[in-house]
Amino acid sequence: MTSPLHVLRVFGERPFAEIGEPALAVPDEGRGLLAVAGEPGFAQRATAAVYGVGDLGCRALLRTRFPVHAMAFHPTEPLLAVGTGKYDGGYFFEGELLLLDWESGSTTTLIEHDLGRQVLGLTWLDGQALRVLMAPPDDYKERNAHVEGHVAVVRRPDWRAAAPRSLTGADLAGPRVPAPRPDGRDEAHRTLSALSADWESRRHVLAVEELPDGTVLATLDQTIDAPERPARTPLTDGLLIQHRTTAYVDRQDRLRIRRGSRDYFRQGARARRGAKQGWLAARSPTGPGARPLFPFSWEPGQTHFPSPGAETGDGDLVYAGTVHDGRGLQPGGSFVVRRAADDGTPRWIFRTDHVATDLDTGPDTAYLSYRKGELLALDLHDGTLRWRHNLTVAGAPAVPTALTATEPGRLLVGTSDGRILDCATT
Repeated sequence: MTSPLHVLRVFGERPFAEIGEPALAVPDEGRGLLAVAGEPGFAQRATAAVYGVGDLGCRALLRTRFPVHAMAFHPTEPLLAVGTGKYDGGYFFEGELLLLDWESGSTTTLIEHDLGRQVLGLTWLDGQALRVLMAPPDDYKERNAHVEGHVAVVRRPDWRAAAPRSLTGADLAGPRVPAPRPDGRDEAHRTLSALSADWESRRHVLAVEELPDGTVLATLDQTIDAPERPARTPLTDGLLIQHRTTAYVDRQDRLRIRRGSRDYFRQGARARRGAKQGWLAARSPTGPGARPLFPFSWEPGQTHFPSPGAETGDGDLVYAGTVHDGRGLQPGGSFVVRRAADDGTPRWIFRTDHVATDLDTGPDTAYLSYRKGELLALDLHDGTLRWRHNLTVAGAPAVPTALTATEPGRLLVGTSDGRILDCATT
């Protein structure tokens, strides 16, 4: 299905935008390259990217399940070894050893076991031998597990042909050695700042709107311990950024519903006697309190968690959400639904396997953004899929975190790296 989406302009562009907050920088001076790893940001995903030092263009990008601790360029091949991992808080040191081909953009995960190993250090001894420093598999009866590790030298005749999950426990066996956990963030900041005065770290876009005068206003995520910043920071391209913290939680679970004629809330089971699930409630802007409308889940026995939505011209609600499951999100457990204004009957349901980050509607289309980096357009009247698009900026994959349909055929899309894309959909 051909996507009609085209990026017309990029607001908030800057060097090294893709990696967010830098955690590690490793140069390859002979080839004029720089590998930069970003700290876990949106959806707790970390990043690693390869840049050209001359033009600061992004050559390749990968997103990882765990924080990046080590990177090393292969001496001759277009390969970057990336070591990731973390302590799970109670027993295991999990992680991955990844091989990024920065010419093709393909990534291979090398460790056979599902838990993997937390990789702390990587050094190419020559074109065939890779020295790997790892944390112990676990800290069971291990007093020094957090300051020591194991070192192994893994050999392959051709690393570009290395098969996925081909490193076994025997490959990674090695002697016990001291394993410090250095912090490379300060050095990474200095490296990026020396290469570009325009570089700045920026967190993901929470919401984006266009003001009547054409100014674009975005709300960016900011952690509690982040330095104080002005409420609004104008950028050179005219984008107006508003910073805020996300620590505040509405006690009544207010839903983000665009163009709502009233305020919508998710009320818990205690809000109605005998109810076994939450209820969708609404409160008029001039009314005294919230009035229950209908069960939040239309399926008996299911618990649904809401995501953003919109109210249609006839009062129906179109919103995204997920079905709770103790095992995590299951196939088909993410949905978009249009529910009748009077009794909540679903007029249509569209199911996916990924979590939606935002939703907006046009005259006849519902637009969705997803954590996996995809944008979808659904027919507003029957929920059928019109098109889907894997988002990229300058050839590098991007994750949409917010979107707004400003007019027919036009979308503003905020990304996980603090940029806003002005897109045409025709």
